[in-house]
Amino acid sequence: MDIRYFIGIDISKATLDWAIFDGKDIVFQSQSANSQAGVKATVKLIRALPGFAIAESVCCMEHTGIYNRTGGPAHTLSCLHKLGFPLWLESSLQIKKSGGMQRGKNDAVDAARIAQYACRFRDRLRLWQPPRPVIQKLAYLSALRQRLQVARQQLQQPVNEMQGFVDKSLSQQMAKSCRASLKALDADLASAEGQIKELIGQDERLNELFGLVTSVTGVGAATAAEVFVATPRGAPQ
Repeated sequence: MDIRYFIGIDISKATLDWAIFDGKDIVFQSQSANSQAGVKATVKLIRALPGFAIAESVCCMEHTGIYNRTGGPAHTLSCLHKLGFPLWLESSLQIKKSGGMQRGKNDAVDAARIAQYACRFRDRLRLWQPPRPVIQKLAYLSALRQRLQVARQQLQQPVNEMQGFVDKSLSQQMAKSCRASLKALDADLASAEGQIKELIGQDERLNELFGLVTSVTGVGAATAAEVFVATPRGAPQ
């Protein structure tokens, strides 16, 4: 792949910072709203660069785990992919380690560093492809399950810790006060886990892999779902 322009994008909740490196200099920097309209407006400016061609460019951005699937840059990836841009998601730790000791830290600087990283390590380029729709649904359900687990733990843990350290009647009162909420969270967790299993069961390839993964001692449905979500493109056909 012959790349002329390396586009670094630093993503925050509200804004996108863009920087383009041509192998010698940063030739473009801009900030846009983190929205499809913001992406399209910036792409219009980028296309005005001398000799620019989408096929000779690559957009590099940091991989932010679950947020790439359920929020964060998800719509940015989708928009750029529809416009035909080659896309590269790279570990934020990998980009940070490659830069050594760095002075200055802001989103514009980070975008430039991402663009320069893409140029320097272009031999490591791995193009991103959108996951199958079933994997996108699985990612949302898996994220929901994780949030419910955290909420349950935050509610249950203080109740457990009080036992043996406070008056027994107070401990029982606290447990009683949380009982209805914990019961509701248990029901929501069971529902999310049921939907995950149902979704996997409806997909022939995932169902086959599910049987293989869960045949390993200690690996359950939740872990299997996380494996599918983390697999590039989500265990493609």
